[in-house]
Amino acid sequence: MTLPKAARRLAPFAVLLLAACGGGNSAPEGPAVVQAEDAWCRPTPNGVFVGGCYVTLISSRDDRLVSVASPLSQVVEIHEMRMDGDMMRMNQLADGLPLPAGETVQMRPGAEHLMLMTLSNALEDGQAVPLTLTFEHAAAVTVEAQVRQPEDAGADHGEH
Repeated sequence: MTLPKAARRLAPFAVLLLAACGGGNSAPEGPAVVQAEDAWCRPTPNGVFVGGCYVTLISSRDDRLVSVASPLSQVVEIHEMRMDGDMMRMNQLADGLPLPAGETVQMRPGAEHLMLMTLSNALEDGQAVPLTLTFEHAAAVTVEAQVRQPEDAGADHGEH
């Protein structure tokens, strides 16, 4: 069987297209999507203009939380707390917080957290704090973090 002239010219392109669209692992990944859950902030005493907030993140693809903004604070930093010998140290994560695909990344007291560095007012129980989370790949997500005491306040040792 002889193919028409036009089909013979397009045949190599059809083979490339089929190879590129083959099944299995060769299909391109969809856009990154990050799910944000259980956002909350710790109340701050009057006169304190720094506050800690926490959120649980789950990303559909490897991604990274790169920045956070809130209308209640001029500066929001992504921090980690870790033991360095006998000292608990808090450091800003200058490169952001890695979000491995499909893994739950839970920010919590004594670990990764968000620091609102220049609060305009103290955070009070029951208040909602808007936080806009910006990621390396996924679209930004805005959450309303509820101001409350930690659920295990009895075991809390005053971390952010």
